[in-house]
Amino acid sequence: MRAPTNRLRLRRWSRRNKLFAALAFLGPGLIAANAGNDAGGIATYSSVGARYGYDLLWMMVVITVSLIVVQEMAARMGAVTGKGLADLVREQYGIRWALFATSSVLVANLGICISEFVGIGAALGLAHIPVQISVPIAAIAVWTLLVRGSYKLAERIFVVMTIPFFAYPIAAILAHPHWGKVGTAIVAPHIQTSPGYILLFVATAGTTITPFMQLYVQSAVVERGIGPDELAGERAEVVTGSIFANLVASFIIVATAATLYLHGIHNVTNAAQAAKALAPFAGRFAEVLFAVGLLGASLLAAAVLPVTAAYVISETFGFERGVSRTPREAPVFVGVVTTLVIIGAVVAMIPGIPVFRLLVGVQAVNGVLLPITLYFVWRLSASAEVMGKYRNGRIFNLVAGATVVATSALSLILLVVTVRGGV
Repeated sequence: MRAPTNRLRLRRWSRRNKLFAALAFLGPGLIAANAGNDAGGIATYSSVGARYGYDLLWMMVVITVSLIVVQEMAARMGAVTGKGLADLVREQYGIRWALFATSSVLVANLGICISEFVGIGAALGLAHIPVQISVPIAAIAVWTLLVRGSYKLAERIFVVMTIPFFAYPIAAILAHPHWGKVGTAIVAPHIQTSPGYILLFVATAGTTITPFMQLYVQSAVVERGIGPDELAGERAEVVTGSIFANLVASFIIVATAATLYLHGIHNVTNAAQAAKALAPFAGRFAEVLFAVGLLGASLLAAAVLPVTAAYVISETFGFERGVSRTPREAPVFVGVVTTLVIIGAVVAMIPGIPVFRLLVGVQAVNGVLLPITLYFVWRLSASAEVMGKYRNGRIFNLVAGATVVATSALSLILLVVTVRGGV
């Protein structure tokens, strides 16, 4: 009897090791890219599908290339220099630029953090759980993971939080889309010049490539201890993570296009509304799946955003940092995480909070921040002084430069439209 028991234990140990090996491969790139599919992102993709059907699917291919380029530069800098972006900005451009970027990150991340807890409340609200219960529990869970856990544990849980994203492809299939039209929209763009189309085009680009993603992936690569000899593996992880995240975003567009757009429901202002609207056309199961995806997305981003802000502030001022650090070892890092989680949760529970205005304000701040962040990522990764032989190659640098210019231009257009009240 003992031999079979031992063999059973060996099989379980082998399966567990395979799981850990898979989780070890998946890391900062996957987490950062999927954190971009947060509550605001889901609302944006839902609006795209509801208002324009499949017409904007073609741009997801272009955005995926841009996301891969930007995320790869950030990951490569972290692996080669062993420093976060804020560290390098301070060293190469001075404390003033570092302070400006840090202040913008703090304001933007606080606003987005609030929206993530709003998303958590909205997702669980579909199960009739009041926000006064769901949001505090989520906040305590997030804080405990970030402050009391180790980096390895936190990263594994972050990876597990990406599993609910598989709900969106299933929801899209349940919606019974016309796959021929989906394929046509991807390869044969139908471009419009209406203000609404342009605005959603810009908003989609802005929500897919956001500043906190680059800041997080570089700092996380540093904390994980990834060096130049592991760069090929991290590069592959960034590419697969970016592709997966944008496939999820595309399926959200497909699901809402096949249901809401087809039945004349074009006005979607939040992700929870999109989930409810799916039920009459794709079934109650599709609504539940959409809500599960929203919950997972909001929890992941609610954890990543405070950490990103804590990384940036600690790097700017030279304080100890890291999820594995205790409050005594890294008081500023832990203090920033705690402050953002508390404020985000408390504000999200305020009755009648103007969520839409909040998101518009956050978009405006991100519109200012994104060009600055992308410029630093581009120029630092191309610097021979900073990167040595790992700097951008000539062709890659041209592609990266074009990506930075195009993305920055779109973000500035969104900023102008927001300021003028076009939203």
